[in-house]
Amino acid sequence: MGNELSAPYDGPPQVLKARDVPSVVEHIKSPACRRICVMLGAGVSTAAGIPDFRSPGTGLYSNLQRLNLPYPEAVFEINYFRENPVPFYTLARELYPGRFRPTITHTFVKLLADHRLLDTCFTQNIDTLERQAGVPSSKIVEAHGSFASQHCIECHAAFDGAKMKEAVEKSDIVRCGECGGLVKPDIVFFGESLPPTFHMTVPRLRGADLLIVIGTSLTVQPFASLTTLVPEGCPRVLINMDPAGDIGTRPDDVVLLGRCDEIVRKICRELGWEEELDREWAKTEIMKPLDVLTEATPEARGERAASVADLGEVAPPLKPAAEVSGVAPAVTEAEIEDARVEAEVETLTAQVEKGLEISEGQGPREPTTTTITPEEPHPSTATESKEASEVPGASRNADDASSEKEEDAAPAKEKL
Repeated sequence: MGNELSAPYDGPPQVLKARDVPSVVEHIKSPACRRICVMLGAGVSTAAGIPDFRSPGTGLYSNLQRLNLPYPEAVFEINYFRENPVPFYTLARELYPGRFRPTITHTFVKLLADHRLLDTCFTQNIDTLERQAGVPSSKIVEAHGSFASQHCIECHAAFDGAKMKEAVEKSDIVRCGECGGLVKPDIVFFGESLPPTFHMTVPRLRGADLLIVIGTSLTVQPFASLTTLVPEGCPRVLINMDPAGDIGTRPDDVVLLGRCDEIVRKICRELGWEEELDREWAKTEIMKPLDVLTEATPEARGERAASVADLGEVAPPLKPAAEVSGVAPAVTEAEIEDARVEAEVETLTAQVEKGLEISEGQGPREPTTTTITPEEPHPSTATESKEASEVPGASRNADDASSEKEEDAAPAKEKL
């Protein structure tokens, strides 16, 4: 239930010579291909060694039952988090970056950036493996947020990552030193708006020369609808285990089914990048601290903000996927939301199973409440924050947040 259309295109391609790897590589090498957009899904991170979380008795859902949740998805719902943050903080200890190494596919995205071909990497994943692989942070759009930053859910003050990680590793509940509100990583919970950067950067797809979609079933909206926003003459390549979304309905759509890393290696071999791919991937064996990965230079931040603004002036307003494609939705809004909940829970939580160990009959240790002081805003980001707040749909839903504030002061201890 993504942005699928009814029938595949069976005519000849118009831009590519054929719908295969050699033709895609020839296009990448051509002067006509200078702006490549990439969309990454959970399949890319699964290849990093993250196990299936549905395994009976050992999977995530089995472990979540021991946290006395009303239903598994509640751990990622903002209203439930306000009432009982303990389950999320228990899981966040295992979700934090540093446990898994980037894949060959993550490194391929870095090579696109190194060769000055990558325009934007849109990712559904919250694991920051794109950053670990060395993809410039100015090129990454984390559509569902990530652990790269953290804010108070009430006053939206930013907090130091090192202090946050220290508290989470002890399963402590973190509260804002200014207003007493709960602090969490900037993962998008159900009931929260997508990050402002997502809304600001989506128009860049209209200038793409090539779209590469990797490891996603294209079921989570609005991420799935991004594939419809590239120009009609822009080739779209799907690298996945199964067909997905509407890829295959345009003349220059290429569907490459199989393991992401294997297909990406074949592409790099054809490009003459295979040795470079292996060399850069070898560097990912040494993990970098998250606070280092989140540092984008002021120059990079300014360059991206300016380029997005320039593109926005000539781009028409963003339309819903159904309107762009000219096809009426085949499913109800309720069905789309159900699919979003299920698919996004998979994206957000597939990382947990390997490290989560909650012994039967014993809950996590009783967490203490840690209060930390907000960090001072970076001078170069103050203007960005002001501009972002002026973008339609870019800010958190303040009305919803204020209506859900706790009436009583935070207790000294928070228990299940």
